Amino acid sequence: MNKKLMTLCMSSMILGACTSSPKQQTEPTAAAENTNRMYMLVGSYATPDEEGIKIYSFDEQTGNSQYISGIKGISNPSYLIPSADGERIYAVGEDAGKSSTANAIKFDKEQQKLTLLNSQFTDGGAPCYITLSPSGKFVLTANYMGGSITVLPLDKDGKLNSGTRLISFTGNSLDKERQTQPHLHCVEFTPDHKYLLASDLGTDRIHVFPVSEHVTDGVSHSLLNESGESDIKVEPESGPRHICFHPNQKFAYLINEISGKVIAFSYDKGKLNAIQYIEADTVGAKGSGDIHISPDGKFLYASNRLKADGIAIFAINQEEGTLTKTGYQPTDIHPRNFIISRNGRYLLVACRDSNSIQVFERDPQTGLLKDTGKTIKTNKPVCLKFTC
Repeated sequence: MNKKLMTLCMSSMILGACTSSPKQQTEPTAAAENTNRMYMLVGSYATPDEEGIKIYSFDEQTGNSQYISGIKGISNPSYLIPSADGERIYAVGEDAGKSSTANAIKFDKEQQKLTLLNSQFTDGGAPCYITLSPSGKFVLTANYMGGSITVLPLDKDGKLNSGTRLISFTGNSLDKERQTQPHLHCVEFTPDHKYLLASDLGTDRIHVFPVSEHVTDGVSHSLLNESGESDIKVEPESGPRHICFHPNQKFAYLINEISGKVIAFSYDKGKLNAIQYIEADTVGAKGSGDIHISPDGKFLYASNRLKADGIAIFAINQEEGTLTKTGYQPTDIHPRNFIISRNGRYLLVACRDSNSIQVFERDPQTGLLKDTGKTIKTNKPVCLKFTC
């Protein structure tokens, strides 16, 4: 995360214009009636009196979208995650100090309405990533300025309980401006659900926690085996940010914000072994952001910001897991986060400083992107998620 940012997934109606905004919405829509349509959740940097989280319908056959509804009342709900059934949404409140929060939101699909259930303090500044445990009974945040992870239990109704667990880290690395302390940027469970990986931009490490064999519902400190933690070191001045797994679960890929490199790893039983470092950012912008793999597992995409804003495109060797750079797609300004539709046809990019979400069509053979011109205008989009 760039420090300058710290003062930050349908419709019974036929979708209308390609450029969507709240003013275009006239009636609630029912996305579930069309199997081609998904709900797209958008998190953003916003004040509490703005709609920081919005829901759109998205048609994965046409690339059309339509605003449905939004919710106010949360400060900087920059990153979010839906529950498996899409009925709950959990979002950070990315404030820098003690006011930082995790927030539980109900999504009433029949009424097409979002309702804030409750909020809890994270006790760690600037939570910039949020995920759910494999059981769906705990929420975890990566706290950028806090240099920590917060584990929050959920009750039977999906609300956030008190009794949080804060896991703090120490250390630094070589970059004298951006690596003077731990900066947790991502928390993700491995596909086998046996480990938590926590990317630490400030110390050039991935912290690995085994999931406890004796998890007690509602007891936050029972989720992870903290005494079994191990660390994976990467090259100095890398700045680990987001990590994703290949569909075959044999390979993982880490985008590094400072070095602009993607690291390809082999994965087995909690062990990550680096097999390749390859540049996504070739201009030294030090602003690489997000990383995702196409549903067919053939192509990897990584976003770059601050200079030459765009998406780096790589082909994946299916046997070895290594990457070959095959293209670069320019985008609007500050492509912070992006998603790929479940059919792999579209890639949507949240361009924060252009106040836009760009819709690109993917070539399934080459992996290259084509701008459809179907831009969704929305204020400071940061995170995009699809849900049913």
